[in-house]
Amino acid sequence: MALQPASGVRDLNPQQVQRNQELRETLAEVFRLWGYEEVTPPRIERMDTLKAGGAIDSRDIVRLVSDEPLGLRPELTASIARAACTRLLERQRPLRLWSCGTVFESRSADEGGQCIEENLHCGVELFGGLGVESELELFSLLLASLKGLNLNRSSQPRLLIGHTSLMDLLLEPFEQKQKHRIRTCLSQYDRLGLQALGLAPEAEQNLGRWLDRRGNPQEILAALSAQFPNQEVLNQLQRLFNHLNPLAEKSELTLQLDPTFQPHYELYDGIVLQLVCQGASAPVVIARGGRYDSLVRKLGGEGAEATGLGFSYCVDDIRDLPGDQITTTQEETAALICFGPTQTLESALERQMELHQQGRISVLDQRACGDKLEALDRLKQSGCDRLEWIDT
Repeated sequence: MALQPASGVRDLNPQQVQRNQELRETLAEVFRLWGYEEVTPPRIERMDTLKAGGAIDSRDIVRLVSDEPLGLRPELTASIARAACTRLLERQRPLRLWSCGTVFESRSADEGGQCIEENLHCGVELFGGLGVESELELFSLLLASLKGLNLNRSSQPRLLIGHTSLMDLLLEPFEQKQKHRIRTCLSQYDRLGLQALGLAPEAEQNLGRWLDRRGNPQEILAALSAQFPNQEVLNQLQRLFNHLNPLAEKSELTLQLDPTFQPHYELYDGIVLQLVCQGASAPVVIARGGRYDSLVRKLGGEGAEATGLGFSYCVDDIRDLPGDQITTTQEETAALICFGPTQTLESALERQMELHQQGRISVLDQRACGDKLEALDRLKQSGCDRLEWIDT
């Protein structure tokens, strides 16, 4: 019998499970305050839904052996969007939903085999909202939830924002057959690959300059406006950052605009985001999201309300951040119930029921103790805080 979990997954100890639950409740409390309702999408979906109309590569999905093409969800958005466009279609828009659940991502292991990564995600989806107004709400909610997490200062949170329209502006002068290769080089920060494309020197230099232009949003927007004047997307981003700047300062959050940023999944067709913190040895992405109107339309959405955007936190990555000291629940004391040689286990069970009716945590020692000193010695080894001694 195999004594190790499958490659990529891991067992969580009780403290990790409790911490995940604390983080989930912290985020859920913020989401509820903003009027978001909880849904639970299925772990198993049809492959055409999981691939989100071709936005997610089938190699990233854990397939199941069954009579129809099924797989485990690599993210929550596609499943919730499907539900929003079907059984929740009659609900009033904007439709505000939040969820928490396990996602499964397939990747190639270092030794060449399949590695399945399992993580707990918690996030929100907003369907049927207006344009930049929805983005203002979503980013405000993101910052509110980040403030609720109360991350340690050593985490140095940084919010990276991009937009698919900015990439389209950079690619506009090029022929269609070149655009895909240039997009790949820009999104992967592949300067050597860009040089190998054989572009005109001036065009290559211009793209190379944009590879290095990321950081202060106002400076990047000014540079974009100089090269691409009178663009509506720049006006919308300016409005967004005017709103976010004071909120970010209060949260000690760094804002960064990157015109060449594109997420791993080609799910988004508008604004995109990643929330990055400093891990023990390298930066860690603890949240990601963006706008996915095209996915909603592929799933049957029509008209002005066929819009969707959201973000999702990776709870496991937040839990593993160094120096994280988040607690949302009060410390509860637990009692160890021990009984003497003249008593029985039944009397200890009756005492435990009384404590449980009072809402107090208690653990039963099933072996009789010779005396109270022995019971106190067992208390030291039990992890409980106090002793409930039954002797007479």
